[in-house]
Order: sequence, then structure tokens, then C-alpha cells
Amino acid sequence: MSSTETKDFTSLYEQCYPMVMQMSMGFVKGDRDIASDLTQEVFINIWKAIDKFKGQSTFKTWVYRITVNTCLQYLRKQKNKRTTRYDDVASTLQQLQQESYTEGNQELYAAIGQLTEVDRLMIMMVLDEQEYEDIAEVMGISAVNVRVKIHRIKKRLKKILQNG
Repeated sequence: MSSTETKDFTSLYEQCYPMVMQMSMGFVKGDRDIASDLTQEVFINIWKAIDKFKGQSTFKTWVYRITVNTCLQYLRKQKNKRTTRYDDVASTLQQLQQESYTEGNQELYAAIGQLTEVDRLMIMMVLDEQEYEDIAEVMGISAVNVRVKIHRIKKRLKKILQNG
């Protein structure tokens, strides 16, 4: 890896770490330890692939794609080895309630955790103040479709938060 690529990576890390961590938190329903591990995995994947970046999108969009793919890959692995008992779920929920990872956001992360994987990704990008066009590029759908989906996701979240 050249010194330019190392500089690019360092810059990317500094700029994108908060965004990657926030998205990872959304994917794992607020579990800071797993999100931290996922964030580290994302940057390992970026390090391995930085020389393959072709500039067809912004670095930030490229990092989003890697974050999404890494998080989805993790969730698929978890789904494949899922033999979760009710006690495990109850214990995890209790642990989440006791943690104060971001006081006002606990309910929101819990509500986001009830969404599908794709919906979680989209709403986390919205919370990260991404433009709909950027979200569309990451998701591989039109910006109009993103607007419709985000509207529906917000309605679902509102319903979850009101009933919770």
C-alpha cells in the first residue's frame, strides 16, 4: 500500500468512524460491543479494498456500501447460528435497558431494532443526514423509491414508539 493510500485510509477513518459506528449500532440494536467489533471489521475491509476504489462514487458512499455489506453479512451469520432461547432474549433486552449508550436514543434504537434489516439501514442513513440520492445509490434504487420507503419506515417507527 502506498503512502497516498495510507493517508487516504487515515483520512477516511477519521471522517467516517462516527457514521460507521452509528450505522453498526442501528444494525445490532444498540449493542455497543458488537457495533464496535463491526466497525473495526468495516475498516479492515476498507483497508483491504482501498486500492480497488475506482472513484465512481464518493468515498463516503463507498464506505456506506462496505458498512452495509459487513453488517448484513454479520446478521446473516447470526441468523444461521440462531438457537436463541427466550431467556437469552430477555437477558439481552434487560442489558440494553440498563446501558446508557445514549440516553435519549435508547427507545429509538430499540424501535429501529424491530425493523427489517433493509429498513434499519435506510433509517440509520437518514439519521446520519444522508441525502436521498446518496441513499438511493447505496441501496441501488431510485431516489423517489427511497422517499416512499423512508416515509413508510417513519410511520412504522412512530407506531412502534407510540405502542411501546
